[in-house]
Amino acid sequence: MTAALRILLVDDHPIVRAGLRAVLERGGASVVAEAGSGIDALTLVEAHLPDLVIMDIGMKDLDGIETTERIKARCPDVRVLVVSGHADSNHVLRALRARANGYLLKDSATSELGAAVASVAAGETYLSPGISRHVVSGMIASSREVSGGLGSLSPRQLEILRMVAEGQSTKQIAFALEISVKTVETHRAHIMERLEIRDVPGLVVFAVRAGLIDIDRRP
Repeated sequence: MTAALRILLVDDHPIVRAGLRAVLERGGASVVAEAGSGIDALTLVEAHLPDLVIMDIGMKDLDGIETTERIKARCPDVRVLVVSGHADSNHVLRALRARANGYLLKDSATSELGAAVASVAAGETYLSPGISRHVVSGMIASSREVSGGLGSLSPRQLEILRMVAEGQSTKQIAFALEISVKTVETHRAHIMERLEIRDVPGLVVFAVRAGLIDIDRRP
């Protein structure tokens, strides 16, 4: 584990935070603060600017995924490792879309916590082995739907879908493709209609499953 790493713990169970603190400090890291809610976490991140936030998902006032998204919007250099009991692809993809830097299962061995923290601190994206299996299974299960959806899109629509999923704005896409903003908006509306997807996060999930983008490289 990286020595002198400054960490904020976010979990609504004090006993869980105590266990994480013990393991982390034994590995040489420094726990600068603890939060029992997402709202408190936002305040403490801005107060302490930690290197890493270890984030639970299931909290009452503001869940860990929404908290992660807000942290990344305010302090993009702060890295976030989600530690959760949910191994399904829905939770994992939502966390990655919120720009979490890693996802670790709560039933992981202590040694895996150290590996995950070191990996995320080094600028890498970490997924528990069990998480990887669940995500791949979810993608395989939806492969038929994705394949059919891709076939309904034109080459230009596929290009715009990829750029939207990468986080590019309508103006950026229009400039890059040398078309009008209105044309981009029209293409996006047609894409959503053909794929029966109602929002941009849904397009991101579709693009990841279809292999159009690498989510680890998404801004």
